[in-house]
Amino acid sequence: MNNNTPSFAKNDDLKFFRTLNSRVNAYFKDNNIDKTGNWQIHLKTIILFAIFFTPYFLILTLDMAFGWQLLLNILMGVGMAGIGMNVMHDGNHGSYSSKTWVNKIMGGSIYILAGNVYNWQVQHNVLHHTYTNIHGHDEDLDAGRIIRFTKNAKWYSFHRFQHYYSVFLYGLLTFNWAITTDFTQMKGYLKRKLTYGEPQSHTKLWSILVITKIIYACVWIILPMVFGVTWWKVLLGYFVMHYTAGLILSIVFQLAHVVEETDNPVPDENGEISNTWAIHQLYTTANFAPKNKLVNWFTGGLNHQIEHHIFPHISHVHYGKIAEIVKATAAECNLPYHEFQTMRSAVYAHFKHLKDLGEKPQLA
Repeated sequence: MNNNTPSFAKNDDLKFFRTLNSRVNAYFKDNNIDKTGNWQIHLKTIILFAIFFTPYFLILTLDMAFGWQLLLNILMGVGMAGIGMNVMHDGNHGSYSSKTWVNKIMGGSIYILAGNVYNWQVQHNVLHHTYTNIHGHDEDLDAGRIIRFTKNAKWYSFHRFQHYYSVFLYGLLTFNWAITTDFTQMKGYLKRKLTYGEPQSHTKLWSILVITKIIYACVWIILPMVFGVTWWKVLLGYFVMHYTAGLILSIVFQLAHVVEETDNPVPDENGEISNTWAIHQLYTTANFAPKNKLVNWFTGGLNHQIEHHIFPHISHVHYGKIAEIVKATAAECNLPYHEFQTMRSAVYAHFKHLKDLGEKPQLA
């Protein structure tokens, strides 16, 4: 990744963010609403944790056919993805609750998903939210050589098939967290002295990483074997759970940024992006299925990615309402507001874009 971080334009002649921020603040003040989560996210937390843990306890305590175990593992993967998008995500953005300790607990749910708080906050809160869709800085666009997510990435001949094979690789996201990604990320981030919030000692961060990985392995692999589940059933079920969660999370992430409609700006010779940070988010982000109640509920508002990127400290339970304000303000300023009306159209747009990137090696 590039260490020469770009800067954003300072002058907003359109006064977009000033106007938008004022209107959004007025919405919360006029309706006497807190910007953090409410009963909706609390109820959702209970439901998602039940979806995640109930199948686990059934597998430990009941003697059932392996086919039923796999179905329960898939259900656990669905719950795992839901916790990540709703509970963990809001917690680590400080938007789940007005209480810091509650946010830390909810953000810490990433440990039961095989992740790490420090790594996630650096990659997501710092790199992705700051340098959205900028090649070499936003690590969400970095899939090594295997997938080409931007025109700026090097082209290889096998990319011609990436719109076919990428979906199979997407399922490995959280599995890689558990095995290798957290270790390589922590080594790289500490070397680059990256942090989110107050800096922490390297010893503490490495200790947390190692200890939580050991506990994670004991809970999800060792304990089921102690309860009598055959080792190969445990390992296959574990993989199926992660593959399900990884596939869901990867697709949701990609629909918001890796489509033809979104830009991949390149800094000029002075290292500056032409737009201000807030306007940059409009050009590099897309919403999808904004009126679909199930998508809204399950994805934690990540289908309202524009609102999330501009107001990451506002809980996702409010995105549906403030989206109307953001969309209207963008239109007044003659700025883009990328939006796919259905999940299907967004999925199609993503894989079509992957196909185009794989067939066209030229940068322009």
